[in-house]
Amino acid sequence: MARIRVAVTIDAPRADVWSHIADIEGHVVWMRDAESIRFKSLRRTGRGTMFECRTRVGPFRTIDVMEVTKWRPPRVLGVRHTGLVTGTGAFRLRSRGRQRTKVIWEERLRFPWRFGGPLGAAVASPVLRRLWRGNLEALKHHIEQT
Repeated sequence: MARIRVAVTIDAPRADVWSHIADIEGHVVWMRDAESIRFKSLRRTGRGTMFECRTRVGPFRTIDVMEVTKWRPPRVLGVRHTGLVTGTGAFRLRSRGRQRTKVIWEERLRFPWRFGGPLGAAVASPVLRRLWRGNLEALKHHIEQT
């Protein structure tokens, strides 16, 4: 299992950062590996929202199927991955004073045998950590520039 944790501190109040995290469809703006998002449920926010994210990491492409399992504004958005890659993930937001927010992104993922299983997870972990740290930096830039 791949266990990945990245974090960034953004110069914006937690409510402002939450509005970007809660906009699931808008994740494609700041996630370099997310090509498109298609909702599978009528819900687009909140617990029970289901969606597919067309994902590309280098030469690897997959449809990441997710369901929102935790929705605690403005603190936590958690998902369960139920596609080819399975596991759980969450964005956790913590206030750092009135005008700063720490965003922590944690994932626990299982890779299928066609992606190398446990060996694939070991190889993918540092790549995904670097990619997702860059995604959070892009989110930071996006929020701080608007």
